Amino acid sequence: MSINAIDKIELGVFPTPLHKLTRLSAHLGGPQIYIKRDDLTGLALGGNKTRKLEYLLADALATGCDCVITAGAAQSNHCRQTAAGAAKLGLTCHLVLGGQAPDVANGNLLLDHLFAARIHWSGEKRKGEDIPALVKQLRAQGKKPYVVPYGGSNTIGALGFVHAYSELMMQCASFAQGLEFSDIVFASSSGATHCGLVLGKQINNGKSNIIGINIDKDEQGKDTYKSQLQRLIGRSASQFAIDYSGSIEDLHLVDDYIGQGYGVVGSLEREAIALCAQYEGILLDPVYTGRAMGGLIDMIRRKQFKADSNVLFWHTGGAPAIFAYADTLQ
Repeated sequence: MSINAIDKIELGVFPTPLHKLTRLSAHLGGPQIYIKRDDLTGLALGGNKTRKLEYLLADALATGCDCVITAGAAQSNHCRQTAAGAAKLGLTCHLVLGGQAPDVANGNLLLDHLFAARIHWSGEKRKGEDIPALVKQLRAQGKKPYVVPYGGSNTIGALGFVHAYSELMMQCASFAQGLEFSDIVFASSSGATHCGLVLGKQINNGKSNIIGINIDKDEQGKDTYKSQLQRLIGRSASQFAIDYSGSIEDLHLVDDYIGQGYGVVGSLEREAIALCAQYEGILLDPVYTGRAMGGLIDMIRRKQFKADSNVLFWHTGGAPAIFAYADTLQ
């Protein structure tokens, strides 16, 4: 099946801006840092999940579903954008969120409520473990639910970033002398963003190193994230007839910046958020882009990039979560 054979529905504003972080680059004294602004996709304060949802929610409509279900942490950016996309399309949205209901909703959770999402709290389970029971319950009520996977990460969701790589190449070609990146750095979590960029590079004969900064610890006793990512790439390549033969050893997934785990903010994230705000007027989030940018900054300081190279940071969004972490960022 061709990558162009899957329908999508327009939910965002594309292409997202691409520009240089001039002051931050000068401050760090390393390569020239550019940024791809997927925090400006236009759906519910933006984020990279918009690209995936354009395909996933189109599939939900095509299969006759009347409601969608997805899962995540209480401050999930993915859940916020899914709720917004569902609202736009007239679909009821059910969110299975880890943790317990707070006394006051803020950040992404506040926006979930504004989009009229129906919240189901799941305690320590934040990756959709309770979804099958909810599907059964809704079907018993005569509903036709569509499950959007955790992070929007399946073969359909990955298409969003296969096409995003092509979008980037068109933008690079529009620069007067052309623009090439030695490396593309981003937060890697549920897999479809990473998968799509790897396969997009393959289709476009790209030269950039695809570097995912892992933001979450592998759970004990379960398959590693890197193995899951490799299988998603393989399935997506097979489904969409993409000639890809890379092995798991070819995947560049950096595990050095996980710190104390998912959503635990440390000095790495605080410095990255402060530097981008103070030097560029750009907001990062505490969980994903703060950690990924912190990793990039550290790698620059460790001279892991050539000083005369161009490095791209792909901003995947998430700024609303800042308000839920106010006590850790001051």
